[in-house]
Amino acid sequence: MPLATLAAVGSAFPQNYYDQEALLAALREAWSGELFNIERLERLHKNVLVGGRHLALPIEEYNALDNWGKANDAWITVAEKVGAQAVRRALESAGLGVEDVGCLIFVSVTGIATPSIDARLMNRLGLPSRVKRLPIFGLGCVAGAAGTARAADYVKAFPEEIAVLLSVELCSLTLQLKDFSIANLISSGLFGDGAAAVVVAGEERRLPGPRVVASRSVFYRDSERVMGWDISEKGFQVVLSPEVPEVVRQHLRRDVDTFLADHGLSKESITSWVAHPGGPKVLEAMQESLDLEPEALAVTWASLREVGNLSSTSVLLVLEETLRNHRPERGAKGLLLALGPGFCSELVLLEW
Repeated sequence: MPLATLAAVGSAFPQNYYDQEALLAALREAWSGELFNIERLERLHKNVLVGGRHLALPIEEYNALDNWGKANDAWITVAEKVGAQAVRRALESAGLGVEDVGCLIFVSVTGIATPSIDARLMNRLGLPSRVKRLPIFGLGCVAGAAGTARAADYVKAFPEEIAVLLSVELCSLTLQLKDFSIANLISSGLFGDGAAAVVVAGEERRLPGPRVVASRSVFYRDSERVMGWDISEKGFQVVLSPEVPEVVRQHLRRDVDTFLADHGLSKESITSWVAHPGGPKVLEAMQESLDLEPEALAVTWASLREVGNLSSTSVLLVLEETLRNHRPERGAKGLLLALGPGFCSELVLLEW
């Protein structure tokens, strides 16, 4: 079977970056007189171990987003801008131009648009009119890994083509200022904004990079309330169960072992782990269940500290940093993995 190559990753962020103390101060002011246990907010922000995050808008502009329509309009504007930057950077890094793109897959779970963002980028980037577009909504944090796998599936069918996966997540535009649930308070300290694009090349293009050997999707039945959104006239209201780390402990090791065994491998065969930074408790559960040394997820932990959890974009940022500064030796095996709403996981076996 033809193989797919992850030829390059490009990322882009809104220019508005704030350290965690500045963000916490803004939330204290916004919730002054309404959130009576401000110490809980401070404790939760401290516990997520995030040092700072990018925001779609300057922090003083968020108070004007008093309905979902305004927040979603901002999402469209910023998503188009940072999405275009990420695609350009990924293509440039791969030594390609827009005329090389055959398929554009777009994933997000923090806003909606029709025409979709990928359609809006056709004109902005000057993409060929023949490009096949595939917008995907709803996969959440798992979409970076799942989108990579689907792009690889595409170029295995069309080995002469180039597919680009674009993820844009602007989590700050979903924050509910009237929701004082623990899930929303955690989200206010954990999630950030940004975009990343991956160039996935068919075998006939003969581009360098890790090859996608195989992928696997795993769905966990009757787990719809573990993670996701409740969507109403107010917009996106986070659903984030404290059960997430336990789901990881119950399922992930078995799923990884089974997937690798089907390809004649074991966990010990994997020298590079490209994991989504779901949060400290999730990463601890992942390390524990997979019996990993602390340094195995060092790039993932660093991404969490530097920019927070960017939903589907985050695992692509970890992949970008791994490609740039932490490449394993040629022929080494790697595993790219993420979990998300469903509840589900996506596993992508790489050969460097």
